[in-house]
Amino acid sequence: MKVTGVLPLFLPICRRLWPGRLAGLSVVLLKATALEAAILAGHLLLYPTGLFQERRCPALPTAGGAARLPVRPGMPVVLLHGFIDNRSVFVLLRRALAQDGRQRVESLNYSPLTCDIRTAAELLGRHIEEICERTGSDRVDIVGHSLGGLIARYYVQCLGGDLRVRTLVTLGTPHSGTRVAPLADAHPIVRQMRPGSAVIEELARPAPGCRTRFVSFWSDLDSLMDPLETACLEHPDLEAQNIRVTGIGHLALPVHPAVAAGIRDVLDVPHPGDRTADGLTVA
Repeated sequence: MKVTGVLPLFLPICRRLWPGRLAGLSVVLLKATALEAAILAGHLLLYPTGLFQERRCPALPTAGGAARLPVRPGMPVVLLHGFIDNRSVFVLLRRALAQDGRQRVESLNYSPLTCDIRTAAELLGRHIEEICERTGSDRVDIVGHSLGGLIARYYVQCLGGDLRVRTLVTLGTPHSGTRVAPLADAHPIVRQMRPGSAVIEELARPAPGCRTRFVSFWSDLDSLMDPLETACLEHPDLEAQNIRVTGIGHLALPVHPAVAAGIRDVLDVPHPGDRTADGLTVA
């Protein structure tokens, strides 16, 4: 992971808030910026631990006197990371889901050399088929951070993945494309995340009968979403719910405990459309 400095990551936020709103939100912005910097530093330390796919080990029997976490029946949950990242970003979210009784949680890696969202979506589909065969489950839930959410959405909408995915939760995903960091256009997968790209246009096409429920968490301090509302999913054929998170940035979305609690609530909903959420304040 190449890091060129923390400050450029937060300049878009400052430009949006200056000067009118900055006075009122300066404390929130300062806290969010400090949190993003701390998360980035911690993630750089953990990054090597997630370079390889996790091992699929059978659960070990619990010793006679040992306490057990409650086991929640349900389908597998698949976690998919963002651009130039790996499964280590989900260490805290996995722990939160495990504490909630979910034992079938798997994190998938796609190669940092991946240059096409469509190719990554096909690979995800093969992983999902393997998980369903191994676990005996017909369907899975997916949580995708940033680019990971876009890959999962392409799988669901364009590759028939709605047969396998019950709920897709996205965290800071540029559903209609982001204009941030124009110099990054040298990478083909970044160009696919731009407004008006062929991939974004494919996702905007009609998707009648899609069986998957979509829930998008978006933050009002997400420096990588330009415009901010691109992390909201708006499509006439999709059952989509957008949950606004306040007070944290892009890197905090898969880490913050309040967001993890929101994800648990979403995955607990038995039937689409039963719940609505106006906002989630974590500051």
